[in-house]
Amino acid sequence: MDFHCHLDLYPNAKKVYIEALQRTEFVWLVTTSPRAYAATSKVLATTQKCLISPGLHPEIADKKYIELEMLLSQMENCTAIGEVGLDGSARYRPYFELQKNIFKAIVEKCAGFGGRVLSIHSRGAAKEVLDILEANPGFGTAVLHWFTDSPSVLRRAIDAGCWFSVGPTMMKSANGRKLAALMPREQVVPESDGPFAKIDGVHVMPWEANTVAIKLAEIWNISQDEASFLLKSNGLRLMGLLRI
Repeated sequence: MDFHCHLDLYPNAKKVYIEALQRTEFVWLVTTSPRAYAATSKVLATTQKCLISPGLHPEIADKKYIELEMLLSQMENCTAIGEVGLDGSARYRPYFELQKNIFKAIVEKCAGFGGRVLSIHSRGAAKEVLDILEANPGFGTAVLHWFTDSPSVLRRAIDAGCWFSVGPTMMKSANGRKLAALMPREQVVPESDGPFAKIDGVHVMPWEANTVAIKLAEIWNISQDEASFLLKSNGLRLMGLLRI
């Protein structure tokens, strides 16, 4: 299972899509903009094994904010939204207020629709992400993708009921492993974040997301089989929230 993948952005995306359907139980294909979602949906099909969701990535908020109304319209018929969120890193800080306006509109619309499942980017901005989520009860379920903030903010996210998607590349950093050790095991699911995530310069593939169980087993001090079982059980429950 892979709960955060930009499958449409791999080289030879159609080939990767076909192979992913053969080698994985489920892939959540997150898109970076409403127009990308529309284009991808014409080329690749949403199936029981592949869910394609509309998003508006915070890194391109300054270029894609004009597509916000398109996204809000697309959301009506989608159970999953992503990738959305905030990025507070230095490169994207100049557009942070714009990002917040976009993300707030998305979360408010989710609440208005009765709840959605969101795959959320929160680099350098997890506090602000949680502020917006907490101000909109009924928004649905938040899956924090590749969470990198502090243990104290992690505890706040846990208290808010967030899920977490973690991948093999996240396990390469000491901070990633430290945070994964503190996450509630029953609310962790695997992700690849491919093709952006790489190991030794090679794209992580959707069918490699589950290899995160190897490191999680070490971190959680359980067997690899137990870690794999946990990830699958969690994934099936999250799929239920997605109503797949």
